[in-house]
Amino acid sequence: MALVKNDLPILEYDTAPQSVLMPNRGEPYSFPPRAVFAFLGDVVDRYATEANCATIGEFFTITKLFPIYRAQYNGCDICLCQAPLGAPAAAQLLDFLIGYGVRQIIAVGSCGALRAIPENEWLVPTAALRDEGTSYHYLPPARTIDLNPRGVAAITRVLEGRGIAYERCLTWTTDGFFRETPDLVAYRRTEGCSVVEMECAALAAVAEFREALFAQLLFTADTLADAGAYDERDWGAASMPLALELALETASHVAD
Repeated sequence: MALVKNDLPILEYDTAPQSVLMPNRGEPYSFPPRAVFAFLGDVVDRYATEANCATIGEFFTITKLFPIYRAQYNGCDICLCQAPLGAPAAAQLLDFLIGYGVRQIIAVGSCGALRAIPENEWLVPTAALRDEGTSYHYLPPARTIDLNPRGVAAITRVLEGRGIAYERCLTWTTDGFFRETPDLVAYRRTEGCSVVEMECAALAAVAEFREALFAQLLFTADTLADAGAYDERDWGAASMPLALELALETASHVAD
């Protein structure tokens, strides 16, 4: 174990697994090993109400209280949770879930298109570019992080089984929502990034550090493909109910 120092604080990394504050804080929780971590807003709570999902835990933040649900899908118990926006908040909640038993995580949410991709198209990232800060606290510095191949394969099997077209991709994970400049967008395209979002790289790093499986399903929302004419479109709203269903189905198979 070693603390690796650097002139740039974000590149300093401590290999020690034990920290002052650990995600398992002694609450009497025991979550199912399979989980869906959904960046889908109120869709999660509506589904939990309609499907009579039991509340099996809570994660308190100054912003809001996040209920943790137990969903039943294909005969499997699945931990279901709304995910918060942004890498630091999302990673904190995911680390909490892992601390109480989650081992296979399927995340799902929207992304911005960097190329001329229509709204509501499906993408499966195989790697994420680490242009956020959180992942550097979990893994040594690197430009990208690969997503778990078994998780990626589970998502693609579900999509193919339903006849849903999709694209594998490299996603750009960034903290700077309002700093996606025209030159930076163009540069990321030259690196092979098809889409942009704010959490994938960080969540993959948390899972890898904690020796859990993580993969993510994305659908296109807004578009940055034309730097002179940004279009939020409809934020991918039409995809959200199906996105949750696809994630639940994948989670029910991912440990097989």
